[in-house]
Amino acid sequence: MIRHVVMFRFRNDADATQRRAVRDAIATMPGATGATEAYAIGPDLGLAEGNFDFAVVGDFADEAAYLTYRDHPEHQRIVSEIIRPAISDRAAIQYEIPQPPKPD
Repeated sequence: MIRHVVMFRFRNDADATQRRAVRDAIATMPGATGATEAYAIGPDLGLAEGNFDFAVVGDFADEAAYLTYRDHPEHQRIVSEIIRPAISDRAAIQYEIPQPPKPD
């Protein structure tokens, strides 16, 4: 299982409408790409100074499923047309989630 984590900082001039558009577009990605096992998104709660503004966590069965999501035309469109114009900073990582041993 592959876990994909992305965090964004919005541009200072990104208004509530733009931020909502990012959230709404990101929420459509699992249905559009059909590649996710689990998906969670949300804004930072503001509990600690210096945090990023928004996070996406997606789980994928394997590398091929992640690449399907990443390279999907709708994902690419959302990134280029909606996300990039609204953000100033992005951090991402993909890592393997160990599968628990199967019971005997």
